[in-house]
Amino acid sequence: MIERLKKRADFLQAARGKRAAMPGLVLQMRPHQEKDGDSPFRVGFTVTKKVGNAVVRNRAKRRLRAAAEAMLPRYGLPGRDYVVIGRAGTLSRPFALLLGDLERALAKVHGRAHLSPSDPSIPGSAVSETHPDDDRRKS
Repeated sequence: MIERLKKRADFLQAARGKRAAMPGLVLQMRPHQEKDGDSPFRVGFTVTKKVGNAVVRNRAKRRLRAAAEAMLPRYGLPGRDYVVIGRAGTLSRPFALLLGDLERALAKVHGRAHLSPSDPSIPGSAVSETHPDDDRRKS
């Protein structure tokens, strides 16, 4: 299970770190120091009221959580705080493209051109993933 950011101060500190904006999301990252030295990464999610009402914002956060659960265990670095911010395109973007957005954002904040060599499980390759919310009616 991924450790979550819950305190506002942690979100504000992550905002002062590196950031990458993609069509489906914005990713913020900063290193954090804990006393034990080897701490896992932590992640927080937020969607502003500009995106929509509470139902829309919660649906966007569910999609972002699903994307983070798929990508962060593979590409997240220990000792980092990540904040994933939903955008207006978060709900309308196909889930495979949302995963690709998160992968590119992680590469950008980590300072790498790419994260791994060609992998069939990475969006944009021959095999694409879907998300259950993609089949729901748009409201």
